[in-house]
Amino acid sequence: MISGSLVALATPMNPDGALDWERLDGLVDFHLKNGTDAIVAVGTTGESATLNPDEHCAVIRRVVERVNGRISVIAGTGANSTTEAIDLTREAKHIGVDACLLVTPYYNKPTQEGLYLHYKAIAEAVDVDQILYNVPGRTAVDMLNKTVVRLADIPNITGVKDATGDLARGKELIQLVGDRIAVYSGDDATAVELILLGAKGNISVTANVLPKDMADMCRLALAGNADDARLIDQRLASLNSKLFVEANPIPVKWALQQMGLIQDGIRLPLTPLSQMYHQDVLGALKSAGAL
Repeated sequence: MISGSLVALATPMNPDGALDWERLDGLVDFHLKNGTDAIVAVGTTGESATLNPDEHCAVIRRVVERVNGRISVIAGTGANSTTEAIDLTREAKHIGVDACLLVTPYYNKPTQEGLYLHYKAIAEAVDVDQILYNVPGRTAVDMLNKTVVRLADIPNITGVKDATGDLARGKELIQLVGDRIAVYSGDDATAVELILLGAKGNISVTANVLPKDMADMCRLALAGNADDARLIDQRLASLNSKLFVEANPIPVKWALQQMGLIQDGIRLPLTPLSQMYHQDVLGALKSAGAL
């Protein structure tokens, strides 16, 4: 079972929006050196919505090759078309990922039965470990805990990323399925508390800029060392907030640029971080020790 700090990796781009392979390698190396437990390639933070299918698979392949088995690689392969999600998941398995992360189908707003059948179809079509991903704030569809309970019976559905930020709901989810599949936090602000309740780790945006701190916090929380884990969490609290002053990954890409790790490339319809937020994000980076 994959556990700990799982970074939702940003996808570096040149100023013209072309993929920056050299800096992608650099980001992978940055995480390998700083204790990240797994890399999630081409999830929401990786701008999956603006990469074409060839680019999507090329980024996954590059990350897998660079990691070279040293830590786990999870590929974002979700789509609002079940057929497309199956195709991406099948290709990711062929590339050699350890698992796939599948966001709920966005925009078309399926019913709970539609969600169940969507995930069931992907799991039956591709024999690779699959992690469900519920982020209703972005997708306009909410996968209820009762639907996750049904899906947890499918052998290769091995986890769920709960990005609701609702600790009471997350606690219930752990109680319902935690003995069968891994529950991961998808919300940096509440991650330490969800891990202390029994989650297996955090799929993190903040880990992009402070991988060692996030890895240390997750390991402490997993070991039940609540006091020390919360001390790190308190230091990261402002950063966890400021990295969402505009839509992810706008702030985190700007932060990585300030750290000299990537260039300023981002693809429309996303735009560079608004000037009005520069000092807020810069201040959070400094107070957390990233700069």
